[in-house]
Amino acid sequence: MAGPHKTDDPFFHATAVAFGRRGVLILGPSGAGKSALAVELISRGARLVGDDRVMLSGAGGLLTARPRPGFEGRIECRGVGLLTVPWVAEAEIALVVDAGREERDRLPPPREILLFGCSLPLLHRAAGAQFPAAVQLMMTRGTRDEDPQGTPHP
Repeated sequence: MAGPHKTDDPFFHATAVAFGRRGVLILGPSGAGKSALAVELISRGARLVGDDRVMLSGAGGLLTARPRPGFEGRIECRGVGLLTVPWVAEAEIALVVDAGREERDRLPPPREILLFGCSLPLLHRAAGAQFPAAVQLMMTRGTRDEDPQGTPHP
């Protein structure tokens, strides 16, 4: 996960995108693939909230992300350069992805993370081309089955 964070600093080392008002906060160390996942999600219809440093605030159980002033709509794409992409001024974070931790379970258990007093669902980065598509589907069309050991689907 991301390194230590000073509580008096509203800017968090993370990247965030949004599908409508629902945001995905992507955490991880430099080089973990935060921007790469964000670019893939933007290519699937998300809009950038902020790249590398986002302003987070929590109130009433909701975590809100905003872009760093002066960097709206700009994202770094390694090997390509800075891209200007569609962006939004804020999003309510609905999902957190830790790009610095690789998912090893085929059917991972439900995980949560507490950020700024808000409890949010957490995914570790999964290898494979399906991961960005799964994140997109979770954000736009449904949720993850929280009982992976339950009754098989027909």
